[in-house]
Amino acid sequence: MPNEKVALPSTRRSLPIALIRAREAVMAPIREMLAGTGLTEQQWRVLRVLDEFGPMDASQLSREAGLMASSLTRIVQSMVTDGLVTRESSTTDRRRQIIGIASSGQKVLADNRDAALAIAEDLHDRLGKRDLERLLNLLEALAKVDPRN
Repeated sequence: MPNEKVALPSTRRSLPIALIRAREAVMAPIREMLAGTGLTEQQWRVLRVLDEFGPMDASQLSREAGLMASSLTRIVQSMVTDGLVTRESSTTDRRRQIIGIASSGQKVLADNRDAALAIAEDLHDRLGKRDLERLLNLLEALAKVDPRN
């Protein structure tokens, strides 16, 4: 029957809601760690990505850090002002901005490395290596799914 009402999945089995709940569980200790740094979660991600991959243009940084380009512009500006990152014009294309981590940004990471490692190890211990790797692989695959198909 065309007018028959089809029930939505239970909120306990809804992927968007489950992802939000999982994100909150994972982020709670990270937020606690960041409380003493003056950094936001987004700024922490920017520093982590730049530390791991080195200087990069804003569009690549946006993708790697999981930030919208419009948000990244504002975040990077405040981080430049605070001396955490550097921003320079590309030598090959003056329209491109290359963002790198400054020494004070590296110091923030170094000062919090042990706490961040302890958080990661706790998550690893609670989930187990196999399940954590499986979850990360599934999330990576999900991120590649084109929502238009």
